[in-house]
Amino acid sequence: MSSNIPLIKGILKDFFLFTHLDEEKLNSLVSISSLVEYKKESILFFEGEEPKSLIILIDGILKVYKTDLKGNKVILHRFYPVDLIAELVNIEHMNYPASGEFETDGKAILINYKEFEKKFLKDPEVSFAFIKSLSKKIKYLENVIATNLVMNSTARVAKFICEHGHEISKLKKSMIAADLNMAPETLSRILKKLSTLKLIEREKDEIIILDKEGLTTFYL
Repeated sequence: MSSNIPLIKGILKDFFLFTHLDEEKLNSLVSISSLVEYKKESILFFEGEEPKSLIILIDGILKVYKTDLKGNKVILHRFYPVDLIAELVNIEHMNYPASGEFETDGKAILINYKEFEKKFLKDPEVSFAFIKSLSKKIKYLENVIATNLVMNSTARVAKFICEHGHEISKLKKSMIAADLNMAPETLSRILKKLSTLKLIEREKDEIIILDKEGLTTFYL
């Protein structure tokens, strides 16, 4: 733990929740925090588990999913660093409604939530930042619902490419298909169509946007 203190402190100091903390409060926060490394396919939390930590993802890709009656994983969201994970369960003192699994090797800072709640949650700036974070995730959920109910498959793929262009090279086609709730074969056909229209270019696993404006015509 001691060797990680400077790293933890530097990350927390720059994280949006804590940029206003003075040195004394920052050191107090670091004292209840730990940095944990995870291997690919490691479970960060299980559905139904009681949360004990406020989690900040600092490296790797984390997928949050539910398991249906047939045992299939239904992807709800993917998190990328640096981000706050499932803070609502902490605030509401509820169990995790879904499971979180690393799709790559990763790292997270775990903050003892019981201590955090006592020492920091009464801080108006921290509380307001929490509300902003939750609001952002509610907007994301609204976007997901609108995308899946209103848009056809081609529009959903075009929108995904435009919104995730900077990170799409990290994602396998199977991961993208799962995110979009479609079969990998359907995704491949749509990517081929967009490539034929010269809106994108495909190089091995990488998708390069050639005409973003053209892509947006499918969903705007």
